[in-house]
Amino acid sequence: MFILSNIMDKEINIGHELNKILDNAYDEAISVEDANYLMNLNGRGLFNLFSVADTVREENVGNNVTFINNCNINFTNICTVRCGFCAFGRDEGDADAYILSDDEILMKAGPAVRRGAREFTLMGGVLKDADIEYYEHLLGLLKTNFKDISIHGFSPTMVHDAAKLSGISLEDAFIRLKDAGLDTLPGTAAEILNNRPRNIICPQKVSTEEWIDVIKVAHNAGIQGSATMMYGHVETLEERVEHLDILRKIQMETGGFTEFIPMTFIHENSPVFLEGQEGLGATGIEDLKLYAVARLMFRDLIPNIQVSWVKMGFRFAQVALMCGANDLGGTLGGDELSEASGTPDGADTSIANLSKIAKAIGRNPIERNSNYTEFYEI
Repeated sequence: MFILSNIMDKEINIGHELNKILDNAYDEAISVEDANYLMNLNGRGLFNLFSVADTVREENVGNNVTFINNCNINFTNICTVRCGFCAFGRDEGDADAYILSDDEILMKAGPAVRRGAREFTLMGGVLKDADIEYYEHLLGLLKTNFKDISIHGFSPTMVHDAAKLSGISLEDAFIRLKDAGLDTLPGTAAEILNNRPRNIICPQKVSTEEWIDVIKVAHNAGIQGSATMMYGHVETLEERVEHLDILRKIQMETGGFTEFIPMTFIHENSPVFLEGQEGLGATGIEDLKLYAVARLMFRDLIPNIQVSWVKMGFRFAQVALMCGANDLGGTLGGDELSEASGTPDGADTSIANLSKIAKAIGRNPIERNSNYTEFYEI
């Protein structure tokens, strides 16, 4: 009886604390302390968390599920920044290493435009000789041939290194890239914004402080973009929350993030997994908690939370849309980076399929542009 009484008292106390946090979450963004509590939540209370996050999502952005018809163009898989989580990068001289020629880039872009693409996602490995002039050339190539298609391109690490190689400031680098046709900046290379795990998984990339600086300079130059998190490797739950808080503070200062994209780590083909690292990969519940906590921390400050269907699969992406998310990303037209790691449902889909996913949970499918300023009825 004593043991049962203690268990019941504990459940009452846990329920009281959870209810207090979630009641407040209806009206205001949750604190870092409350976010850490929710990240460690288990049991039936998870349904309450997901329900509140879904309600806040509806209040912030309504019942539309947005997505874009886009095409990923990975112009090279050669990379001098060899991260422990990446199965895509190659060394120069590897048998399967490549750098796309101008003609090969146009051959990939052309059919995508004919299929209705509104955006090119221009990404790839970090080349040792890639300066600002090289990236300007890629932008000019696409803009000259497809002037109405927006370009979501490069990573903070690429721009940081290219500016240094060209001997110019970050401010000048972004001005030049914008003039050459860069519309929005992917928030990649963020991984986890804490130098402890970064020194383990990506020691050659920009540091946390450098990433923050690059993003702020881009926003101040008038280039908006996404915020990302790659999780499920060597970071702690507290470091996930720290990452969210850093993004929140940046957004309060610049207002430059258009969306937040959590990217669960697909570990099976990664170097750290193949070298014997254990305990990798987030669980499904951890995925859903991150979407819910992000919604309750960001609310309408970063209104769009994107589900990476290419990493989670279509079915689980639907579930995430019920836990605070409102965007399904894009059709992709092939995502070699994710595909190299192993994707559950491939790396290419259609507007019709993304619409089906949204309609099946009672939401309105809406096609959008890169920065969520134009929307197209389906």
